[in-house]
Amino acid sequence: MTRTIMCRKYKEELPALAHAPFPGAKGQDILDHVSAKAWADWQKHQTLLINEKRLNMMNAEDRKYLQGEMDKFFSGEEYAQAEGYVPPAE
Repeated sequence: MTRTIMCRKYKEELPALAHAPFPGAKGQDILDHVSAKAWADWQKHQTLLINEKRLNMMNAEDRKYLQGEMDKFFSGEEYAQAEGYVPPAE
């Protein structure tokens, strides 16, 4: 049976991630409070930010910026958007 958690982003009980996305306290916090759906949505948004803002993941400042945006994304705060991006029509 799939483990569920109260998702911090969507404020509802949703399936959890199977494992922490990275080691340490931050990874454990995400495992305990962020649903698999919210994590997948973040990964899509993160890709848009990396491409649009030409972030270099070898650069510590760019990684720090992206982590800050991830925290905002999951907590419901205003987070950076890819300028000019129009999502495809469903």
